[in-house]
Amino acid sequence: MQQIVLASGNQGKLRELQAILSKREVELIPQSEFNVSEAAETGLSFVENALIKARHACTETGLPSIADDSGIEVDALNGEPGIYSARYAGVTGPTADAENNIKLLTELEQVPDLERSARFQCVIVFLRHANDPMPMICQGTWEGRILFEESGENGFGYDPLFYVPTHECASAQLDPKTKNSLSHRGQALRLLLQCWKDLP
Repeated sequence: MQQIVLASGNQGKLRELQAILSKREVELIPQSEFNVSEAAETGLSFVENALIKARHACTETGLPSIADDSGIEVDALNGEPGIYSARYAGVTGPTADAENNIKLLTELEQVPDLERSARFQCVIVFLRHANDPMPMICQGTWEGRILFEESGENGFGYDPLFYVPTHECASAQLDPKTKNSLSHRGQALRLLLQCWKDLP
C-alpha cells in the first residue's frame, strides 16, 4: 500500500479524502503524525497555496504528498473570503469555524437572498517528490448560495451556511456520501483518481 502524506492537520479534510481515496491502495497519513509544522500560506491563489503546502510536506517527510487548498467565494463580497476562508475572522483553533461563519453572516446582513450567490473552490495538488517538475493539479467548483442562518450538523467550515440548490438544503444537512458526490473536494479528488491511472 502506497503511503502518501496529507499536507493538512484538518480532521474534516482527512475524513473526506480518506473516504474517497479508500478505492485505491493508498494510506493517507496526516503530516501531524510526522511532526510536520503547517506551511506558511503565502500564495495569492488556491493553486499557489496548495503547491506550497504539498512541497513542504514532501520536503519534510520524503514521501509523496497531497495538499488541498479550498475556500468559499461570495459574489456580493467580490470573491471574499477566498483563500483566506479558514482564517477569515482572524481566529485559529477550535472556535475558528464558528467565528468565520459569524463574520460571514455579519458581512452579508443587508444582502438579499438572490444576491447571496457563492461557490466552494478546491484545488488538490499531488507531488511525487519535493522537486516534482510536473505536479498533478485538479480543481473542483460547487455552486450555491449563503443562507441567513446556520443549518445542519454535518461537515465543517462553512457547510452550515452553504445552501445546495439541487438538494434544497444546507451542505451540513447532507450525509457524507452525498456530500462527497457533489462537493468541490469530491470533484477535484475524482479528477485526481482519473489522472492517477495515467501515471507511469
